[in-house]
Amino acid sequence: MNTPPLRLVICGTDTDVGKTIVSALFVQGLEATYWKPVQSGTEGGGDRQRVIDLLELSEERWQPEAYAFQAPVSPHWAAEQERRCIDPEQLQLPAIDQPLVVETAGGLMVPLTRHWLQIQQLQRWQLPVVLVARSELGTLNHTLLSLEALRSRHIPILGLVINGPSHADNPRTLNELGDVPLLCELPPLEQLNAAALARQWQVQNVKAKVETEINRLKAS
Repeated sequence: MNTPPLRLVICGTDTDVGKTIVSALFVQGLEATYWKPVQSGTEGGGDRQRVIDLLELSEERWQPEAYAFQAPVSPHWAAEQERRCIDPEQLQLPAIDQPLVVETAGGLMVPLTRHWLQIQQLQRWQLPVVLVARSELGTLNHTLLSLEALRSRHIPILGLVINGPSHADNPRTLNELGDVPLLCELPPLEQLNAAALARQWQVQNVKAKVETEINRLKAS
């Protein structure tokens, strides 16, 4: 029997924590297709175009957004400004036979509508979540709260990626108090390009960690 391709979601503890860069890291490392179902802020093509440009993705390696709004604000408000409404039924996962990396818009509790939070969509998908957190001050509270929110809704957690300058204690504290595997510590990169991301993926042995955690989730 064929093993179904890996599908996972990249979420953040907050806005601007580096979800798009981490999404690119996983898209490249897993040879996956990229999909950002809801995009708020389309200047320059939005996050989807950033990933395409960074990795030079072919058309077969990305999916168009289900919803894209011009204003760089919360999706529910961006939709309202354009007199539109996000329909959760239109956020069905793409029917593809390759690995899939889904990047969410903002944090877990971001409203997609005034009656539907992003975490509710995650609960519906039931895909394993890679949580992206800052490395510096404030990350403990944001990350531990996010982990608690995911667990309270029985959403599978694949692991944590810490993005930013190295911190002497936060990774250990989050690993211990959050009871969450650390998949990668992504430092600031002198040159942000596909080669630099590939080096981090290899040096930190991210693929092996992902495979280990996928097997753990299957066994649980």
